[in-house]
Amino acid sequence: MIIAIASDHAGFELKGAIKSHFPEHEFQDYGTYSVDAMDYPDTAVLAARAVAEGKAERGILICGTGIGMSITANKIKGIRAAVCMNADLARLSRMHNDANVLCLAGRFIAVHYALVIVNTWLTTSFEGGRHQIRVDKIKEIEGEKL
Repeated sequence: MIIAIASDHAGFELKGAIKSHFPEHEFQDYGTYSVDAMDYPDTAVLAARAVAEGKAERGILICGTGIGMSITANKIKGIRAAVCMNADLARLSRMHNDANVLCLAGRFIAVHYALVIVNTWLTTSFEGGRHQIRVDKIKEIEGEKL
């Protein structure tokens, strides 16, 4: 799977751990490339656009809380970004919402547990069915043609 990944300075170290732990996936890294302070929208928008444009199948964004990355990513048409603080939320974000971008809190989730969350999110499929109806309604709201 091709995964667009990006972080701000608070998520930089976790981003590296994720890339190292999942060598079976191809990561397109949209920055940042150091722990120097930077603005999360600058990298979030690049990775989210890559997913929306089909250059990557999914995206992973990491900032201090995951919230800023999520807000930014969800501004991009076609993105369904979810902040997931545990594996259950990651599983449900895929099963019920077909989330295509996972947002993580680099300051609040231990690396070993973040890897469990990412693995769960990457290996869970969308259920479709009644959930597809809801995802279609989201697409209608953002003006997509169904």
